Amino acid sequence: MSKVFVNIGLSLDGYMAPEGMTMENWEYKNWGAKWGALMAWLLNQQYMRENLKFGPGGETGPVNDLVRSTTERIGANIMGKRMFEQGEASWPEEAPFHTPVYVLTHEKREPWIRPGGTIFYFVNDGPESALEQARASAGGRDIRISGGADVVQQYLNMGVIDELEIALAPVLFGSGRRLFENLREPAPQFRIDKVLDGPAATHLRYVRE
Repeated sequence: MSKVFVNIGLSLDGYMAPEGMTMENWEYKNWGAKWGALMAWLLNQQYMRENLKFGPGGETGPVNDLVRSTTERIGANIMGKRMFEQGEASWPEEAPFHTPVYVLTHEKREPWIRPGGTIFYFVNDGPESALEQARASAGGRDIRISGGADVVQQYLNMGVIDELEIALAPVLFGSGRRLFENLREPAPQFRIDKVLDGPAATHLRYVRE
């Protein structure tokens, strides 16, 4: 059966996104620079540069191999409306998912088909429905919970997350959207599965006990 996993970047003080992160206001509390520092490790990898069509170059090695293996295991993505709205304004025409993407939203909207195999489906009846649809379309591959923090928290509270993959970057946000808030008791328990040190982030994998 498909595994459900979280794959995100995280600041050293536990934030997934800096305060005020909107595409309309890049200068608010310098959030653009903070986000860039959080994700610089990923954008420097050869595989991601190829995926985003940035041209040749980029780093190779264990971190690049990790990015490749993580991407290739994904059969479907789930994200929240806020993450989708930010991406809709900034992703290239060929969005970087190449899978079905299920967007949790109250907005009713027809599927949005992008070049390269990405199709966004807008789910109005909750996270359980989104997960059911993602499982049906994943073709046996795994389901990535992409974010944001509130969506990750919903699936943690549902008890369906099998793995957490966290790229912990040495950047401090000070405020923003924390990853581990609003969790119910008893919280799910995880054990450390793998740690990979990179020059710009420490890559942590936890698996459900």
